[in-house]
Amino acid sequence: MPEIYAIEAETIDGRNIAMSEYEGRVLLIVNTASKCGFTPQYAGLERLYGKYRDRGFVVLGFPCNQFVGQEPGDGAEIASFCSLNYGVTFPLFAKIDVNGPNQHPLFRLLKRKKSGLFGSKSIKWNFTKFLVDRKGNVVKRYGPAVQPEKIEADILKLL
Repeated sequence: MPEIYAIEAETIDGRNIAMSEYEGRVLLIVNTASKCGFTPQYAGLERLYGKYRDRGFVVLGFPCNQFVGQEPGDGAEIASFCSLNYGVTFPLFAKIDVNGPNQHPLFRLLKRKKSGLFGSKSIKWNFTKFLVDRKGNVVKRYGPAVQPEKIEADILKLL
């Protein structure tokens, strides 16, 4: 079994689930924030999810407050914000760290599998995205400035 499926995460409403629940699907895993210049990307992420979820595509949003406090709310506030402002229906998870000693194991794995610009292992900002194929392989990493629409062709190759 690929490493990614052995990892567990807490959903935004407090349930623990294994990433194996997403086995066999194409995943776009994103660290998110509600008060960031890139926050409008929620709309594009939701459009992709709505368009391809019936074909086995899932966006997984992981709120993170490590970048100048741009995700200050609790789970209920984050979920409400995303739903009311962007119509988010894709799975959201509890707030996590993506860097440092308390980083979530999922992001430790993602960063190990796909480094950033110039080989950087750290996440530099909100809305860094990782594309995972149906077999659990991390196939691509996208920087925060890459709009969700620009990822669509790569998603289609994996569906």
